[in-house]
Amino acid sequence: MIKTLRLVIVTPAPPGSRHGNRNTAQRWAAHWRALGHHVTIKLAWEGEDCDALIALHARRSHASIKAFKQAHPARPLVLVLTGTDLYRDIRSDAGAKESLRLADRMVVLQAEGLAELSARLRAKTRVIHQSVRAIKRQTPPSRYRLITVIGHLREEKDPFRAALALARLPSGTDLRVVHLGQAMSADYAREARSLARYEPRYRWLGELDHAGAMRWLARSHAMVISSLMEGGAHVVSEAIAIGVPVIASAVSGNIGLLGRSYPALYPAEDDAALARLLARAAKDKAWLAKLAVAVKSRQRLVNPALERRALAKLAQDLALLRVPSKPVSKRKPAHPHKDKDKDKKP
Repeated sequence: MIKTLRLVIVTPAPPGSRHGNRNTAQRWAAHWRALGHHVTIKLAWEGEDCDALIALHARRSHASIKAFKQAHPARPLVLVLTGTDLYRDIRSDAGAKESLRLADRMVVLQAEGLAELSARLRAKTRVIHQSVRAIKRQTPPSRYRLITVIGHLREEKDPFRAALALARLPSGTDLRVVHLGQAMSADYAREARSLARYEPRYRWLGELDHAGAMRWLARSHAMVISSLMEGGAHVVSEAIAIGVPVIASAVSGNIGLLGRSYPALYPAEDDAALARLLARAAKDKAWLAKLAVAVKSRQRLVNPALERRALAKLAQDLALLRVPSKPVSKRKPAHPHKDKDKDKKP
């Protein structure tokens, strides 16, 4: 049995936020507390005494990472790599690159993320899939195909790709796209409202609480995730856990969760290709059923017991890496009597 650890998790996502980084921090804290460890979640490390620091986001948490390692070079630090880390920041940002070097362990949230790292960095990196306590699948509407898009309206999510794809389809196509997520700027909010005015089959409902979003997801025929980069979107894990078919951009983070042979991937930013998949979802029940089978085959990856075992193993690694500071003591002479005789006058 390993010792109880005092862990500090830093994430740039504030309390109350529904950003993925905050969700990961809170879920991991719950797992580690259940395993008997003491966990604090902070926006930044501010000198708290702890056995190890767990930092989400190589660039945005870089100041905490650097300060912790300067103060405690012998104590372990875990870096959890986000989508913007893996697919953008670690290629160009000096702080993000230094975070990679300073980390004793790193975590990616799906196996395809390992391909973005050098062999030296992969050696200290673990894959830990995000788990989900699934709600029950609900009966979808019978009069039309309901497609959900769940994600904040920001550049990395390519948020309006499903709406643009829908506009390519004949008006008689029995599809409804419901978009859930906070607009991260006034421009995004205006664009969402404009699309809804010109395309009546598209609705933007803004940000709902988690339970409300999951109710929409559970009764959907399919979910679209159109991101340009993903570290491993928790909403994809939620769709997998519930058994909702996913139509996804063919980016590394989505492929890592759904599998390379998943039958509903389309080239990112290609609304014509997405439109073809939506058209198929509207009329081909057998294809949707095939997607549901493919999604359910991945459910083992999002089992909470699997994530807890992985976090228990990570904590064990941290306990072994932890080098306790030893008090400095004055060294006694090897031969005290001899030294005493040397000091005597002849």
